Amino acid sequence: MPTVKLTTEIFKEEIFDYTTQKEWNYKGKLPAIIDFYADWCGPCKAVAPVLEELSEDFKDKVVIYKVDTEVEQELSAVFRIRSIPSMLFIPMGKEPMMQAGALPKPALTEIIEKELL
Repeated sequence: MPTVKLTTEIFKEEIFDYTTQKEWNYKGKLPAIIDFYADWCGPCKAVAPVLEELSEDFKDKVVIYKVDTEVEQELSAVFRIRSIPSMLFIPMGKEPMMQAGALPKPALTEIIEKELL
């Protein structure tokens, strides 16, 4: 499954509607990673192919979304994105975890295996 572009509307429908709920309540059926990026960001461009590979490596186990911080400013503000890339790791039944920076594939694989699966 390739990475999926995520809009604020889709986020509210498929992930979590922060306008109606205060407590985190993930609506998804699989654990997820949300990559907050911008087209002009060098480290974001470096991590993009890694995320594509991971979306294949963990197909049907983890969903990887991408949020363009330039376009989805409301969503970026809700998560207080101050540096990019930033990734939100969403396990099933637990609180999400935010990680800033372009992580290498081995580190991302370890997070997926230890925290999401």
